[in-house]
Amino acid sequence: MSEPLPLAGVRVADLSRVLAGPYATMLLADMGAEVIKVEQPGRGDDTRAWGPPWAGGEAAYFLSVNRNKRSLAVDLKDPDGRAAVQELCAGSDVVVQNFRPGVIDRLGLGYADVSARNPAVVYCSVSGFGPEHEPAGRPGFDIVVQAESGLMGTTGPAEGPASKVGVALTDVLTGLNAAVGILGALLRARATGRGEEISASLINSTLSGLVNLTQQALVTGVEPARVGNAHTTIVPYQAFPTADADLVIAAGNDALYRRMCEALDRPDLAKDPRYATNPDRVAHRGELVGEISATLRSRPADHWAERLLAAGVPVGRVRGVLDALRTADAHGDDVLRTVDHPTAGLLEQVRAGFRLENTPPPLTAPPLLGQHSREILTELGLAADRIDAMVERGAVQQHPKGNT
Repeated sequence: MSEPLPLAGVRVADLSRVLAGPYATMLLADMGAEVIKVEQPGRGDDTRAWGPPWAGGEAAYFLSVNRNKRSLAVDLKDPDGRAAVQELCAGSDVVVQNFRPGVIDRLGLGYADVSARNPAVVYCSVSGFGPEHEPAGRPGFDIVVQAESGLMGTTGPAEGPASKVGVALTDVLTGLNAAVGILGALLRARATGRGEEISASLINSTLSGLVNLTQQALVTGVEPARVGNAHTTIVPYQAFPTADADLVIAAGNDALYRRMCEALDRPDLAKDPRYATNPDRVAHRGELVGEISATLRSRPADHWAERLLAAGVPVGRVRGVLDALRTADAHGDDVLRTVDHPTAGLLEQVRAGFRLENTPPPLTAPPLLGQHSREILTELGLAADRIDAMVERGAVQQHPKGNT
């Protein structure tokens, strides 16, 4: 028999939008938390408009980070709408928000107001630059933080311009950090009844996520150089051209390097004293990379990949995203799940990066805007006639495909 989901019984009021906050709350939902997504009527989360592409009228961007949630579309400027969300937060175990500084407090939904009614609440604020950063309230989308954090400065070809990473990685890192902080604080809150205020920022998450590069810069006092698809301190650890496609080889230690030389039929490279240790190989990077590249160009990628894998050397083709998904699924990684969406029909989604081996994860479709508004407001104790009045004046939006 499967175990209960780890976060079963945990209610999350999700007042966040775009990527970092919604990604964090989706991870919590994947572990069984009940996540109520609060959205603005008529508009909803910004990412609902971030298309094309679309599936059943829904933006693929929104669909990627909002499964296993219910949508409450309510106007926080309306007194009844605001009171309903205040009640929601007072009854939730976790609150996640990414409003501009000051706005959330004026709505009576800041940490001080929520914790006064709910001392055990775990309250997480997500921002671009954090509460201590000057100037206060500086806005920060992913590409700005990639630039300001040094991530962009260390990405791209050595002789070319700095380049952003292809996905909004600063948001993803922040979502992961937010989820970790929430889980730790929630564990203590359950044991002691004491809540916590958590701050998760894109800039701090990215600086932390640069790991060895930040430490390298601090140790040397020198900016890390861009090395394209290579590695600053490991050789060979990069993409190489073959006769028909690019192949990445990651010989991360001396034993792997020797195995690589054997698989490439280049015993001379293993015996050459210039390449005996990793520091030696880093010092003679250009010569060694040239030798390996010349050998790899003589045969197709599949030939070399088969030989390197047989030798236990980490190797992989440079794939497109769709190719990567299909290949991973075909090799048994079980990366894709299918959900029945009310407008998009059968929709493939990518599983979270972790697996709970004894617990089948939940899977409900990302919600339509206001799909669960009446249902949630009823649960909060609002009478039907009051909800009707709020819908009529536009303070609440109820999607016609939702529960009415």
